[in-house]
Amino acid sequence: MKRILVAGEINVDLVFRDCHAFPLPGKEVLADDFVMTPGSSSMICAMGLARLGNPVAFVGWGGMDSWGDYCVAALRDAGIDTTGILRDETLRTGVTTSLSTAQDRALVTFAGATATLSADDISDEWLQAFDHLHISSYYLQRALRPGCRDLFARARLQGLTTSLDPGFDPDERWGDELFETLDEVDLFLPNDVELLGVTGKTSLMDGLHRLADRRARTVVKRGSQGSATFDGENLLAGPAYPMTSVESTGAGDSFNAGFIHAWLRQQSLIDCLRWGGACGSLSTRGVGGTTCQADAAEVLALIEAVP
Repeated sequence: MKRILVAGEINVDLVFRDCHAFPLPGKEVLADDFVMTPGSSSMICAMGLARLGNPVAFVGWGGMDSWGDYCVAALRDAGIDTTGILRDETLRTGVTTSLSTAQDRALVTFAGATATLSADDISDEWLQAFDHLHISSYYLQRALRPGCRDLFARARLQGLTTSLDPGFDPDERWGDELFETLDEVDLFLPNDVELLGVTGKTSLMDGLHRLADRRARTVVKRGSQGSATFDGENLLAGPAYPMTSVESTGAGDSFNAGFIHAWLRQQSLIDCLRWGGACGSLSTRGVGGTTCQADAAEVLALIEAVP
């Protein structure tokens, strides 16, 4: 099995589900359900990969606080190597509060140590122990961004394959520096909103065409519409699997885990899309991004049931 290193942010999700309304200043509302779960795009993807049976290690910064203790314990309990996690008592671990009603969802995030990890924290000696490097939340990891292209280049020289999920740019500036980074990446995994933001285009096809000359293969997550990538010059569409969804936090990160899992095993593109779609759909069975992530047997059963 390929050894996977996930470099990213450490975060706790506090999920308030089925709020009776969104709170207004000076007022209080009730929620019908609540769960505290490991959060962050990076942690959810790492735990999804481990759940599928992959050997995974995590590198990132956290605070010497109870939230950091919780995150490290959750990763360790998932079978993930946490020796690369760096902690500092001057930092505070990130926290996201998710408030959802039947109609919509709102998020409040304290980024904490998210922007602390830099490319210099990941040495060539450390990379040599792995076969694949995955990075999520490119726009949130502000200390990592300037050295991200160089980190991917160093990983390639060490023989690693690589993948990148950009996440959303909260400033919505997007910028052009990501394009050159994609020439050092094997897999680029935006959702449809992120694809249009990165490329400045207004349609899926135009966005994919804009990135067609980069080295990275772009795989777009489209929620209930499935997924898509170019197979040469043709659009290859991945299925969306019907599921009674409880809550969709982190479904795209679980998609990443499923796609990477199949891709590292040299499965066909359509099978990689199927694995990604199945993992994303199955993760919505519970509240929070990691509470109901699928194992390999569950994924195969769903793919066979809904080919």
